[in-house]
Amino acid sequence: MSTDRSTWLAVAALVGAALFWAGNYVIGQRAVEAIDPLSLVLLRWALAFAPLLVIAQLVERPRWREVARAWPWLLALSAFGIVGYNLPLYAALEHTDAFSASLVNAFNPALITLAAAVFLRERLTPLSVGGVIIALAGVLVVLSDGDLGSLFHGGFGTGELLMLVAITAWTAYTILGRRAPRLPPVTSTAVQSGVAVVVLAPFSLASGGPAWPETGAALGSLVFIVVFPSVLSYLLWNHALTVVPPGRAGVFLNLITVFTAVFTILAGEPWTAAQVVGGAVVIGGVVLTNWKAFRGTGADPGPAAGRYSGSPGIAEGSKARSSHE
Repeated sequence: MSTDRSTWLAVAALVGAALFWAGNYVIGQRAVEAIDPLSLVLLRWALAFAPLLVIAQLVERPRWREVARAWPWLLALSAFGIVGYNLPLYAALEHTDAFSASLVNAFNPALITLAAAVFLRERLTPLSVGGVIIALAGVLVVLSDGDLGSLFHGGFGTGELLMLVAITAWTAYTILGRRAPRLPPVTSTAVQSGVAVVVLAPFSLASGGPAWPETGAALGSLVFIVVFPSVLSYLLWNHALTVVPPGRAGVFLNLITVFTAVFTILAGEPWTAAQVVGGAVVIGGVVLTNWKAFRGTGADPGPAAGRYSGSPGIAEGSKARSSHE
């Protein structure tokens, strides 16, 4: 296969992964109407665990003893990446729309860049500082619906606050992932999903057990979330990283917000000028923060690169060698 063809296929895979992760917001908003967030997270990863484990064994052939020795890291990564991110995400979608949630999530790369400078002593350039400030301004526009003064009176909405919790958890996940032992990414995600199921199951059983979908629409939403954002997005992303450097690939995560906006418009959902303007400002700030990656230098832009497991909903927790977050 020619290099050009391989590159274009990798780009298509990155776009597909971002498209499916955007679907997690849109379909997730529908799913929480019938399935509570705890049940949704538990069912999502319980059903995704076996496919991920099989794929990990077939594709990565991990050394399971090495994986087992990393259990403290995997436990912490699962707590922040799978549980800590997804629970507040789905809880947020009970209180706000998918577009607003994705706009707050778009600030995550800038937040991780800032956290990496504080906790990992990574160099923060003036351009990066400016990008973080601009991205934060965009988030505030979204949170206030264009009226910044309202933040001093009414504060943030519940959904937006929960999304701030989610991206904070994902930031912690990413920083931990940069210190964690290197493990094959699909293997790492499979184990983290299994840990999450074991941890969440007692809480779910104590509250009466998981709420299984009772309608065809709810079941379809769950199936979509399991198959596309949880499994296929990850496989597409990791395939792409065999061709595209992590720094450049991370740029494609910004498409999640763009695709969510498109889905919102196509579905006829209401949207505001503040969302569009704020979202554009956020993405512009992220572009500045990760300018080296956009210029194709191959440098690690922080959040969205090597160890940053793509998901905006799913995590890898270890720096990718043959693939990605």
